[in-house]
Amino acid sequence: MIRSELRPMLALATPVVMAELGWVTMGIVDTIMVGSLGAGAIGAVGLASMMFFAVAVFAMGLLLGLDPLVAQAFGARRLDECHRWLIAGLWLSLLVTLPMMGIVFGMNATLPRWGLPPNVLVLARPYLAILTWSLVPLLCYVSFRRYLQAMSLVRPVMYALVAANLVNAAANWVLIHGHFGLPAMGVRGSAYATLAARIFMAGWLLIAIVGHEARRPAAAGADGEKLRDTPLGLDLSRVRRLFVLGFPAAAQMVLEVGVFAAATALAGRVSSDSLAAHQIALNLAALTFMVPLGIASAAAVRVGQAIGRLDPRGAASAGWTAIAIGVGFMSSAALAFLFVPHGLIRLFTHDTAVLEIGVSLLFVAAVFQLFDGLQGVTTGVLRGLGDTRTAMLWNLAGHWIVGLPLGYLLCFRWGLGVVGLWWGLSVGLIICGVALILVWIREGARLAFTD
Repeated sequence: MIRSELRPMLALATPVVMAELGWVTMGIVDTIMVGSLGAGAIGAVGLASMMFFAVAVFAMGLLLGLDPLVAQAFGARRLDECHRWLIAGLWLSLLVTLPMMGIVFGMNATLPRWGLPPNVLVLARPYLAILTWSLVPLLCYVSFRRYLQAMSLVRPVMYALVAANLVNAAANWVLIHGHFGLPAMGVRGSAYATLAARIFMAGWLLIAIVGHEARRPAAAGADGEKLRDTPLGLDLSRVRRLFVLGFPAAAQMVLEVGVFAAATALAGRVSSDSLAAHQIALNLAALTFMVPLGIASAAAVRVGQAIGRLDPRGAASAGWTAIAIGVGFMSSAALAFLFVPHGLIRLFTHDTAVLEIGVSLLFVAAVFQLFDGLQGVTTGVLRGLGDTRTAMLWNLAGHWIVGLPLGYLLCFRWGLGVVGLWWGLSVGLIICGVALILVWIREGARLAFTD
């Protein structure tokens, strides 16, 4: 069963993984391009970005409910239902935008009380203020993306990220240092570049959806309904169902991203060099994690579509195939972190102090790679079944009850610095990975033996 599932899983996962890599590449490009402005600029961009995503990721997570809802409708050949869930996703995006923006602006106002180094604080606040306005196009992009992926239309998502990276890199080059007669804006220019790239991504996918609808041949019944015929009004019952299903996924993402945002803030209290090294190592760990994250999205779609067509054994096969691919890749990533850490850190900086700390952090990252991939892929597999609650609960336990408190003690009480902080985070990821794979072993066995 796994052998027969491998080809369709890879066909779906590869463009999604490329899209995820393109997503995190934007942050890496931002970090590299502000690197010439000094460690303070690297730390400021990293801190502000993590703060933004600690809030925005909740709204993005709510839309993960589109994965099983659209995928299962597509598997049941109910295209009319796919369209209605897309509209519900857009309405939910609009409803949560204003409160989320208010939270980010409020957090920005409190930054002077965080005990940050002055050279980080003065750059982080304007960067975060500009970045906040990108939430509207970002959530529209996420709604469009979940809709397309759940129907196995993944190439437009990949192309959008590739093109957006070019827009982001070009805008960074022009705005950070000042070219073509424009003033040099420093880190503020990098924030404007990110804003432009997110508007571009949302527009690209909207055009892709309209184009797909125009090319789709007419069919009989619900499967033949056109998107233009779908009611655009607010359907509170659908939005409520999407919210209820997406809330645990949103909470899980907030818990996971939030713990790294908290760690970033704590790293900033150690020193500017520690914060810069933390941000560089975090970028590299995030880059490798994009592969299991993309596989998780593909797994949610394949499992959801199998459930929609009443094929439980196909769902089990899709889940195990995704986990095997994710584990294989993250094992290779761990070896890269172990054997070429200096070369990887030097892609960002040649500062001796930052380099030394960064190499130590990559050693810790190598330890947790396997478990990070395991919990990432299994979260997607369970989401395909409609289970978004289990991952949330184990992230709460692993990261916030054990990992972050342990990291704080190792860092500040027991004198290990930012490396101790990472060891605590590593323990949290190990707990999540082991717990979620045990849950899937039970669920996979149940599906495999269902007639």
